[in-house]
Amino acid sequence: MELRLDGKTAMVTGASSGLGARFARVLAQAGARVAVAARRVERLAQIAEEIAAAGGTARALAMDVTDVASVRAGVAAAEEALGPIDVLINNSGVSFTKRIGEVEEDEYDRVMDTNLKGAFFVAQAVGRRMIAARRAGRIINIASAAGLRPLGQISVYGMSKAGVIHMTRSMALEWGRHGINVNAVCPGYIETEINRDYWATEGGRKLVQMLPRRRVGAPEDLDGIVLLLAAEQSRFVNGAVIAADDGFTAG
Repeated sequence: MELRLDGKTAMVTGASSGLGARFARVLAQAGARVAVAARRVERLAQIAEEIAAAGGTARALAMDVTDVASVRAGVAAAEEALGPIDVLINNSGVSFTKRIGEVEEDEYDRVMDTNLKGAFFVAQAVGRRMIAARRAGRIINIASAAGLRPLGQISVYGMSKAGVIHMTRSMALEWGRHGINVNAVCPGYIETEINRDYWATEGGRKLVQMLPRRRVGAPEDLDGIVLLLAAEQSRFVNGAVIAADDGFTAG
């Protein structure tokens, strides 16, 4: 059974690097027209060009998820360029490492404004348009294993992702009657260009030895679950919170 998205329009936030860039490429390879959104427009343009060179269709759009006006303008621009959005990958996220007693207000606000408030208003903007157009759709919120299991020194990040998990279930409950499926994926430790150097450090090597199978994942390890949740074959999956963490939160 092949999972295809031909004729669909998708939007991926936080698409300028890491998992977001990977998700955009995967959806485009499956036939979707993809709007890639983030603040780093120059990087987005490069990703859109790479997708086009591979035979896909993509548009780069500036969007600051901490600014609701920017979110709504970005969603409108995506639909104007590519047609009504059928699939949203709600992926923007930031983090920092600090003990709870050392967290400053601006650090707390930055994480919550991006990871939780931003995710909420992106999903709201897309969901409103789906409902108004009477179009079924898929919203996939990228949460984290840290939202399922407390982890040291990234408490605020974990709190924000736990909020994304609850948000997912609430949206699934309210919007299911409109044909909108809302699900969450909770990645574990995934190596990307942002954290690659860390895994070569002593601390990184020690952490790997604490993982169930003594390894970290790669962005492509999430291809299957994201593509399934975006495709028609997942029509009976709504409100699911799926750990994609190699067993990290199983114990």
